[in-house]
Parts: sequence; structure tokens; C-alpha cells
Amino acid sequence: MPHTVTVGLDGSPESRTAAEWAAREAKLRELPMKLVHVWEPVPEPTAVARLLGPETHQHWTERIPRETAASLRAAHPEVELHVEQVTGRPAEVLIDTAKDAELLVLGSRGLSGAVGFAVGSVGLAVVAHAERPVVLVRIEAEGRDAGQHPTAPSDTASDTTPSRPVVLGLDTTAPDDTLIRFAFEAALLRGTSLRVIHAWNEPPYIAYGMPPDLELNAQIAAEQAAAVTSALRPWRQKFPTVDVVEDSRPGKAANHVVDASGEASLVVVGRRIRRSPLGAHIGPVTHAVLHHSTAPVAVVPHD
Repeated sequence: MPHTVTVGLDGSPESRTAAEWAAREAKLRELPMKLVHVWEPVPEPTAVARLLGPETHQHWTERIPRETAASLRAAHPEVELHVEQVTGRPAEVLIDTAKDAELLVLGSRGLSGAVGFAVGSVGLAVVAHAERPVVLVRIEAEGRDAGQHPTAPSDTASDTTPSRPVVLGLDTTAPDDTLIRFAFEAALLRGTSLRVIHAWNEPPYIAYGMPPDLELNAQIAAEQAAAVTSALRPWRQKFPTVDVVEDSRPGKAANHVVDASGEASLVVVGRRIRRSPLGAHIGPVTHAVLHHSTAPVAVVPHD
């Protein structure tokens, strides 16, 4: 199967919201969609408990993926949909599944216990180890995708209502082509603008209560803004139809990106791939954005 938009399903409302988002994304990208339902076996003493008897097992392994697939096919008949049921450790299964995906989509919160793979350490493990982009979608972010508008209902979006922008968190000290391309392509697909947010540290005298040096502040601000412009210049040429808004300001990058997520259709942040004995990690800015963004968040791994 060619690259797909793949979504992990655990039966929670969050994963159903993620599946709906993924179906619209698959339509945008003109790609097939794969619905992956992961069942993690439970220990025998727990399995015989009344709450996890045969009927419950059948519900989680058969009914949920079947009903979700039927709902998606009815709502999005133009999207080619495949269903895959896998038994195993959810994080490991989803990390492996992501290898053949254009992107992997998860609900950002799930149920705890046997069915909640998109919560806590498991969801973070997928983001930290997957080598393809992972999008996390909250219920609060439902409808924030292509064709959705900040003031119009999801089924009545009009050409006269501006689309929500795509927001990119950019580090100008090491701008990565993979990350920037993903953000520009996302904006192009959605027919919307790209807002690029870059944050920089204020001079250290701020921490000591010293009076600000306005001339120095202006010089630093100009240099940082120029760095953003320089990093984006070749991409503006490659994507001339994408309207780009450059936003360089002092402060914490995570705070600025989270604030911008309130009006975003998608937030794009990066994760540096680290192949070391200490294992992978997400990074403080991306970690904070994942926990606090109100829009879907795409985490793009890069070298």
C-alpha cells in the first residue's frame, strides 16, 4: 500500500475525533487512509474479571473498528479506507505502523488502562520514537482542519471567511528543511496562510532588574527578524502562493506558539532525531506545545 494517513483507534472519543480529522486530511492529500485498532492483551487474572469478559473483548476488538469505519465511509465516501487490527503493545505497534505512513494521527488523550494508548507515557513514546510526522488531535480541536473557519460552522465554511492559519514554531539557529517544507505544504493544501513564530531571549540585564537598553533591544529584534526572513526566503520562492506572516518576538517559544494555537488550524513543531544510548526525547518546547495547544499539533522528526 502507498503511503497512507494512518490513525490509531482505541475507542475513546478523542481517537474518534482523530479519525475524523485524519479522514479529512487523507482527502486533502489524495491518499488512502488506514484505521489501526490496537488490542493489548491483559493478564489472565484481569481478563476473567466481569468487566473484561468475552462481550467486552468482542466490543473492543470488533465493534469499535467496524462502527468507526462504517461512519467514516459514510461521511467520506471518496476516501479509500483500510482497517487493520493488531494485537500487541500499543506504543510499539504504532511506532512500527508509522514507518509506512505519510503521517500518523492520534487522539491526544485517551482512556486510562488497557484502551488508552494515546495518553501519558505511551502517547509521548510514539511521538518521541516515530520517524514520520505524528499529529495529535484533541476533542477541543475538532473542526480545525482544511475548509474549517474560525467563525463559520464546519459544514458552512465560505470562501469569504478567512481560514485559520497554519502555525510553525521555528528555531533559526538550526532551521530544518523537513520541518519547514511540511508547514508550507500544510498551508498550501489548506489554502491558508502560514504564521511563523520565532522567539528569542531578552538581554540578561532584564533578569537583574536593570533598566532596558532600548537601542540594544531594537538591534537584537532587528537581527532576529532578519534571521527569520533569511531562513524562509528560499521557501517563499518555492511556495509563492502561500501568504507568510513572520512573527519574531522576545520570550519563551512555547508560550508564543501555544498562544497562537488558539486561532490555528494546525500547529507544526519539530523533534530532533537523536540516536543515542540515552534514548529519544521530545524537547521542552514541543513537549509544552503538545500539552497546551488547543489546535491539532504535528510533530515532525528531523535530523
